[in-house]
Amino acid sequence: METIVLLLAAIGVAQKSGQNQTVPAPGAAAEDISGMYSFLKDGEFVQINLEASGVTGFISSHGDLESDRGVFLDHFFSTASVHGHDVSFATKPVHGVWFEFNGRFDRGKAKDKTEDGYYVVRGTLTEFVVDADKKTRSQSRETEFKWLAQPDDNAPAAPTKPKSSSQTTFALFPTRKFFSPQVIHHPDQDNSCNEMLARR
Repeated sequence: METIVLLLAAIGVAQKSGQNQTVPAPGAAAEDISGMYSFLKDGEFVQINLEASGVTGFISSHGDLESDRGVFLDHFFSTASVHGHDVSFATKPVHGVWFEFNGRFDRGKAKDKTEDGYYVVRGTLTEFVVDADKKTRSQSRETEFKWLAQPDDNAPAAPTKPKSSSQTTFALFPTRKFFSPQVIHHPDQDNSCNEMLARR
């Protein structure tokens, strides 16, 4: 009898512990990886947004054609999904160029999201290009996109710097009032002046 009671108690504890564990819903992302990631070249990036309605984002990259060389082009996602750790997306064509990606994300070496590399997305990137002859050529490569550091919105604001002594010196001394000097006439001086005028 005691063995049965202990067995039932153990089952109850196991059920409660299972209820407390956070398990991603089927088709949901294992973590919110929304943010900006590095792309192929310096200055280029991938933006991934996990929203209630789905996954959105875009690739911002330099154009390689004669008509857009050196210009930043935004390739918005046409389809995208993040299921568990699996990541995939395809972009809309821009100037005859579009991308497709299939891979997965993992935690990087960074301690938090304020450092580069907190997440790393690894997989196969395929670039499609329509040439002047209207022929589509493609190139695939194994690549990784690293999380780009973002400021911490919960960090306390920096303290206000105190005013320097040169700015507060004027408040320590009251404004001085300047008085015009008064002219005092002496009787002897007036008599001497009158005598000098009479001689003239």
